[in-house]
Amino acid sequence: MVRVFAAVAPPPEAVAHLDDFLEPRRAAGDFRWTRPEQLHLTLAFMAEAPDHRVDLYVDRLAESLDGLASVELSLAGAVVFPNVAQGRVLATGVTGGDEVLVAASTRARNAAVACGIEVDGQRFRPHVTLARTGGRPTEMTSWVRLLETYAGPAWPLESISVIASHLGEGPRRTPRYEPLAEILL
Repeated sequence: MVRVFAAVAPPPEAVAHLDDFLEPRRAAGDFRWTRPEQLHLTLAFMAEAPDHRVDLYVDRLAESLDGLASVELSLAGAVVFPNVAQGRVLATGVTGGDEVLVAASTRARNAAVACGIEVDGQRFRPHVTLARTGGRPTEMTSWVRLLETYAGPAWPLESISVIASHLGEGPRRTPRYEPLAEILL
């Protein structure tokens, strides 16, 4: 079994822009920050995909994404889960192409189900996770106000990646991501 997700990875320029914005502010929050090279927008998450079905999933996903409209995306604003008063996850939003992102997420999830892979059933809300609190709820109004001032550069949605996540194998026991496929749109 392998942990797998389908995702949109912002291009290096968008990641660098966001990283430059966050860098002087990171020390102010008691968070576990996502490493810049791991920033992504998850479309579908599969906690336990049978190894022998992952290639089938990639093929099915590629077929299902055929004809997906081209859109411009950007990172902007603030998202907190589960809510601002008791935040555990701090994220930035993804703007532009909402209908296309919802369609891509639906297709990525449906492709998993068609391959016999159980997919996380969380409601899709486009975001890129920036930091986690480590389990304890934190009031995040000041972080929301800060991120509401952020607007990153636009980029075209050109591909969707399928990535394996190996828990605890990265620096400081973070996940190590292994790209399995990149599907050009």
